[in-house]
Amino acid sequence: MSDVLPWPAALAGTPAVTVIERAIERSRLANSLLLHGENLGTLATVAHAIADRLLNDPRHKGQHFPPKNHPDFFALRPAGKMRQISAEVTRDLIGSIQVSPQISHRKVAVVYEADRMNTAAANIFLKTLEEPPASTTILLLTTRPYSLLATIRSRCLHFRFTDAGSEALAGVDEPTRDQWKSTLADYAGWLQLLTAGVVEKRAVADQLMGVYGLITRFNAVLGAATDQAWKKQKEKLPDDIDDDEQAAIETGIANGIRLKLFAELEHATRDFAQKRLLGGDESARRSLVAAVAQLEHDIGLLRLNLNESAALENFLLSSLRLWSKR
Repeated sequence: MSDVLPWPAALAGTPAVTVIERAIERSRLANSLLLHGENLGTLATVAHAIADRLLNDPRHKGQHFPPKNHPDFFALRPAGKMRQISAEVTRDLIGSIQVSPQISHRKVAVVYEADRMNTAAANIFLKTLEEPPASTTILLLTTRPYSLLATIRSRCLHFRFTDAGSEALAGVDEPTRDQWKSTLADYAGWLQLLTAGVVEKRAVADQLMGVYGLITRFNAVLGAATDQAWKKQKEKLPDDIDDDEQAAIETGIANGIRLKLFAELEHATRDFAQKRLLGGDESARRSLVAAVAQLEHDIGLLRLNLNESAALENFLLSSLRLWSKR
């Protein structure tokens, strides 16, 4: 197994990767997987690692192909100015995976940016998910899972992969990093208050005020981190770049940092729930699943021009209901 593609360093040994590895070893991996997260590059690395393990038999070292060069590996990507996946190329992929494998015992099809399928392509692909070809594993990659048809999502086994949180404030000054660490610690403390139960009206008010305190601090960290990252980036830009291009680059920097901060918020939620579970609180499992689903939904709304304050407010107010002890 020395030639096997490694998992992303930040994901090696995580529960999701462990589940996938065990399923592959036991030949019990689901036919259709939906891999989603905030970084398409990370998702592609995970997909290629899965494909490598499915297509290359470690007992036949002389016949090892990188996944993208393997005769039984198929890919579908957005194309054209609109960056869409059309019905025509979707039919071509389906035709390719209907035939028997050439040299492996399985076939793997990867759909990059699956949310880019137009309506016709999505409906065509849905039929394939309903009756997947024999000996075929289909991997759908997306940073926007809620943009996919609900019927497509329901026919896939879901795995979410987030980048290492330490990257969120890389290159940012120490006071800003400390402010973010303090914010995450206070978020965990706020969750602790919710699970402790409400004993008086003042406690309810404190919990509600905590929501808006966390939003204010989140925005302060995001603003400071964006300003610092933009200042460094601006020094590298050519002199002839126009204002619109500068605005687009600055927005891209802000959006990237914003998504990573939300990813760290998810990690903090998982860490809190894990401690509750270890302490015997089984209700934390249900609360965690619902909270992560809510956060993913609200992050998805950011792409529909919902601002981060509104998305975070919606998530935290939902958390009041999800975590409060009754």
